[in-house]
Amino acid sequence: MNGTNGTPGTTGPAPAPGSETSRVIVVGSGPTGLLLAGDLAAAGIPVTLLEKRPHKISNLSRAFALHARALEQLDARGLADELEAVGEPLSRFSLFGRFNLDLGTLPSRFRHVLVLPQYEVEKVLERRAAEAGVDFRNESEVTGLTQDAAGVTVHVRGGEDLRAAYVVGADGMRSAVREAVGLPFPGRSAIRSVVLADVLLAEKPPTLLTAAAVGDAFAFLAPFGDGYYRVICWQRGRDVPDHEPVGLDEVREITRLALGKDYGMHDARWMSRFHSDERQVPSYRVGRVFLAGDAAHVHTPAGGQGMNTGLQDAANLSWKLAAVLHGHADPGLLDTYQSERHPVGRSVLRSSGALVRLAMARGPLLAARSVLIRALGHAGPVRRRIIGQITGIGYRYPAPRGAHRLTGTRVPDLALAGTSAGTSVGTSAGVSADGGRLYEALRGGRFVLVTPGPDPYDTGTRYAGRLAVAQWRSGRRTTVLVRPDGYVAWAGEDAQVPDIEKALSTHLG
Repeated sequence: MNGTNGTPGTTGPAPAPGSETSRVIVVGSGPTGLLLAGDLAAAGIPVTLLEKRPHKISNLSRAFALHARALEQLDARGLADELEAVGEPLSRFSLFGRFNLDLGTLPSRFRHVLVLPQYEVEKVLERRAAEAGVDFRNESEVTGLTQDAAGVTVHVRGGEDLRAAYVVGADGMRSAVREAVGLPFPGRSAIRSVVLADVLLAEKPPTLLTAAAVGDAFAFLAPFGDGYYRVICWQRGRDVPDHEPVGLDEVREITRLALGKDYGMHDARWMSRFHSDERQVPSYRVGRVFLAGDAAHVHTPAGGQGMNTGLQDAANLSWKLAAVLHGHADPGLLDTYQSERHPVGRSVLRSSGALVRLAMARGPLLAARSVLIRALGHAGPVRRRIIGQITGIGYRYPAPRGAHRLTGTRVPDLALAGTSAGTSVGTSAGVSADGGRLYEALRGGRFVLVTPGPDPYDTGTRYAGRLAVAQWRSGRRTTVLVRPDGYVAWAGEDAQVPDIEKALSTHLG
């Protein structure tokens, strides 16, 4: 079984399920680690999640938005509708005050950005992981690790050693896992002395998300939903060390410079400052150790892509680890995590960096920004590309030479017609008798085979629990095999039974 690029790897044989080395250790209980751990546990893989903090979901979130692609991944886990009920949708927003992005035409079930604080996402993902049987170990700080041909030994402060087949570091920018495997984190600080504050406002802002860059100041306001607002602001020339305390007067002053008013800020419950880096590891994998989320890449908050990119890292890696550990896939499949996700991380660094540099423009660059914004207003393809990058729906993965043009592309939610294959699509998958939706059929970490007609040879029964088979509601003649993360593994026009059999054998083992 291979990924979309079909590249075999050299890692040793997969451990037998149930053995000591069938376990996965995930380090870090942010959104990335929680999604990954929950996926693996739901697939029947023993998972231990290590977190150095005490058990408490922090409300000091930096992320405040779920974009369409992250919502689709959560929909494939039955969680999106719950979060939609908590957050507030925003279908239009502007960059630099004049470049408006309309998400109302997105080819997605989620034609908006969902505004909600990160801790709401963590609550839902933590509950799911716990229900799936994840072994949570809080106040467990990783001090190092060693790996060999059979597995990885993780050293935890206090002298405890834990053994696993694979380890995933989702432990943030200061990743102990990344340090333990000796990976560099090249890059630089893009913005220094960014001020954060959680405040009450005497006057409600006119828009759900408020942001502007005027002169030498930038400010951003986002609601928590409990009456408080997160303020993120920055002023050119105010290069203050991160450890310097922040006063509410400083927050008010910068906000007034950028937005024209401070909306009557008062009663700050928390204030801090930080610097925003742009960094990415050269490799997301070292032997049996993987990095995901901020442990692998960090960038400026422009565009709100951080949490979303980490969630997609987890969705890409989890089904591959499960397939290898269950013996359904050659371990070489795990190499595709690097080839598929590293280029996306690099692209996010570039796009978020470009946005923040345009926001900080001055002098001749400020005039160039105005020209660029006017040009973008008339360039549909460029506008669609920008929206695709910010929302995450515009990325595709590498495909082998000669593959169908759909291979490696993201599949939007599809309305499916009649289904077959016993338990592959039915009540166990949460799908209605008429076939339901694609992202319902993906639940449970399944592949989905979408065909022009009925299941050609009882495919679903042969791969029971791992494959859902459904038909197009339209007259389309393309047969498509969709991976558990919602990307096309294989496709064929007017495919015959031998073609489908070969594709299933390749991708499902």
